[in-house]
Amino acid sequence: MTVIAVDPGRAKCGVAAVSRQRVLARTICDTHDLVRTVEQMLASTAAERVLVGGGTNGRKLAKVLRACEGMPEVVLVDEQFSSLDARKRYFRENPPRGIRRLIPGGMLAPPEPVDDWAAVVLAERWLKECEDSG
Repeated sequence: MTVIAVDPGRAKCGVAAVSRQRVLARTICDTHDLVRTVEQMLASTAAERVLVGGGTNGRKLAKVLRACEGMPEVVLVDEQFSSLDARKRYFRENPPRGIRRLIPGGMLAPPEPVDDWAAVVLAERWLKECEDSG
């Protein structure tokens, strides 16, 4: 199963296409470009669902996505601690180098936004829940 996950925000959103096996695509877009970004990912991945984090602006954006023609089922998901988990995931995929390796992980700040990684975290959590319950 492939899903597209959205970590919603007021100004920008993280968007990721994730299958059970791997991350297919991820990006950060302006909130006003969300529909176009999701539609592009749908065209390239044929995802079966769109997951939207239920935090900041989530309900509003889910409603906008549901109103789009041809959109698969849009599901609101819990995004508790997704930003913290996204930071951890970022550093797992991009380990610190040089002197930054000596800084404790909890004190490191990613050098770029991690909204896309938060979307990955939302998708992986949801897919794991589906796997565990089914």
